Amino acid sequence: QAQLVESGGGLVQPGGSLRLSCTASGLVSDPYIICRFGQAPEKEREGFSSISTARGRIFYADSVKGRFTISRDKAKNTVYLQMNNLKPEDKAVYYCAASYGDSWVVDSMDYWGKGTVIAVSS
Repeated sequence: QAQLVESGGGLVQPGGSLRLSCTASGLVSDPYIICRFGQAPEKEREGFSSISTARGRIFYADSVKGRFTISRDKAKNTVYLQMNNLKPEDKAVYYCAASYGDSWVVDSMDYWGKGTVIAVSS
């Protein structure tokens, strides 16, 4: 059974940084993509970044370009999300998800982590 284990959330001041980790196990085929989603209070879950095991292709939504960086440690089966210059509007539950497809559509994800909370406040 595939599993995604997340870590790294917490409380940070505006302008601060956090790094989220997502460690995958049990994924039975390659390639796949690891996607990052955020769900702000009373809003729908939205994808904003992904990285593929095939050639390491990376995508970002415009809302996070220049602030967030996604990367992968293949040996550890871990995907990192470096989040810089965090803003109060970044407050959300952040999820990682895995898909054998190639899109960020919520319903197309095959596996989900449990999520980690980020709060941005002074």
